[in-house]
Amino acid sequence: MRPADGQAETRAARSNGRSAEREQLLDVQRGRMVAAMVEVAAEQGASKLSVSAVVARSGVSRRTFYEIFSDGQECLLAALEDSLERARSYAVEAYDPRDAWRVRIRAALHALLAFLEDEPARGHLLVVEAPNLGPWALERRAKVLAELTGVIDAGRANYGRGAALTPLTAEGVVGSVLAVLHARLANGGSAALVELTNPLMSMIALPYLGAAAARKELERPLSKRERREPPAVDGASRLSGLPMRLTYRTMSVLSVIAARPGASNRQIADGAEMTDQGQTSKLLQRLERLGLIVNAEAAQERRIANAWRLTPLGSEIEQATGRGRANGH
Repeated sequence: MRPADGQAETRAARSNGRSAEREQLLDVQRGRMVAAMVEVAAEQGASKLSVSAVVARSGVSRRTFYEIFSDGQECLLAALEDSLERARSYAVEAYDPRDAWRVRIRAALHALLAFLEDEPARGHLLVVEAPNLGPWALERRAKVLAELTGVIDAGRANYGRGAALTPLTAEGVVGSVLAVLHARLANGGSAALVELTNPLMSMIALPYLGAAAARKELERPLSKRERREPPAVDGASRLSGLPMRLTYRTMSVLSVIAARPGASNRQIADGAEMTDQGQTSKLLQRLERLGLIVNAEAAQERRIANAWRLTPLGSEIEQATGRGRANGH
């Protein structure tokens, strides 16, 4: 192979690597903005929120926001979809189609109420704000309600009383449950929603199983559960509280230090393709103040050249972008 060909391949590989890294960074930034949107919508109401509030909360630049989303509405709908999938994960994990109708409905209901307790901002977005988010959200909500109605309506096929009922019964039951949850969440009362499992399950069971079975649902002991931590969505949960904007250059510097613990300023500048040494020094000092990197040698002897390493927080953030896994860290 001719040298020129080898140099061209090296440049192409380097360009592809930078492109992949940038895509990973954009994924992280998207996750931060979606998480910020959920929080801002819960605090201010979806109709009053602004892109500026989301940008400020996420720590991502306004320019990057519009690089990922066309407007605030698109980000809001992404937050709605993300929250819906999170709620679905709770229910699907608890719902076992092999169980009797009553058992599986109760398990899924208990799990959904746990979700609303664990992640009240997402619950508020889904239950309170979604009906006011425009045609797309209404269409998406209608599909979800139809799915829930179908799950409840399965009770007609399993019990003798179901012969006198229609699918409209299930629709009314779902609507009644949502009305109760809406009233609680609209007033900020998400702390004790799991305690509604028995009365809501009693309301669901009544038309299908009768009054005696409905009374039994009121008396059943609640199953124990462990609080589930919100997931790291594209690294968002680990990065949302960071008082800085993640830029491609910042992540490049963290990536270089992760790959070369003890790297000097010049080695970091070369690895991150930064030509201005003064700019490199300022960025490293800022990352040090934020607790993301530490000068391993400076603490012992100021005359020794800089030798930068990631702190546990810096390592966590670097890995949250997916780049740490790509580097084998």
